Amino acid sequence: MWVIKIGGSLQHAVDLPEFLSGLVEHAAGRAVIVPGGGEFADQVRQLQTEMNLDDVTAHRMALRAMEQYGTLLLSYNSNLVPARTPEEVIRLSAGRKIPVWFPYDMVADNPSIPADWDVTSDSLALWFADQMQSRHLIMVKATFPATENYSAQSLAQLGFLDKAYVAMAKRSTVLSWWLYYQQVQSFFQMLDMRDHPATVMNEITLGKQHTQ
Repeated sequence: MWVIKIGGSLQHAVDLPEFLSGLVEHAAGRAVIVPGGGEFADQVRQLQTEMNLDDVTAHRMALRAMEQYGTLLLSYNSNLVPARTPEEVIRLSAGRKIPVWFPYDMVADNPSIPADWDVTSDSLALWFADQMQSRHLIMVKATFPATENYSAQSLAQLGFLDKAYVAMAKRSTVLSWWLYYQQVQSFFQMLDMRDHPATVMNEITLGKQHTQ
């Protein structure tokens, strides 16, 4: 099972519907989507400042923000369906659907996940990939990082990944990759050919850079 995190920065990408259609065509039954927060999460950040919300409340609202973005993704393709647990993901995947993970039920009251802005959809995607016992997490991004060092530490310092990602990755068995969204056709070809991810993606490592 491929866990594919679709960044909130893709919210206004004009070809997002085409990307989702391609994902259904090439990965139905083999992938689950983790939505980012996008502008929905940005609204929560603003409201926390304006209304002096505590971190737990903002955390819960941010999880709902991911679900709002997930709902937007669902609207683009009828083969995308919401899922709240690994069991639902497996059941829906068996029906040749692509589940979109709605995180609130699994995360909101989970004491192992800090309720602060260090943990965003990046870290939650990695956490969920571990819960799914997935081998690979793909982070689909709208931009390239301003570095040639693709270690988690470097990418977190640049804000390309969230601050909690590094510590979580050290406890994870998942291989993490980032993919520029305009290269998704190469990703689809890789899925069809069962090729190695490094042919089209960039590995997020805990040490020195791994190149393609």
